[in-house]
Amino acid sequence: MAERVINMLQCTTCKSKNYYFASGKKKENKLEIKKFCPKCKKRTVHKSGKV
Repeated sequence: MAERVINMLQCTTCKSKNYYFASGKKKENKLEIKKFCPKCKKRTVHKSGKV
């Protein structure tokens, strides 16, 4: 089986950790997506990081 790493998406404005997902271990690029932040109550940019 392939190695999987659990990552999280963190809001750039309020720094809350909102979304978690699994990705392959060889994937090294950082992810930036506009997602809804329940704390800010609006769509903001979320950056990925390891848990």
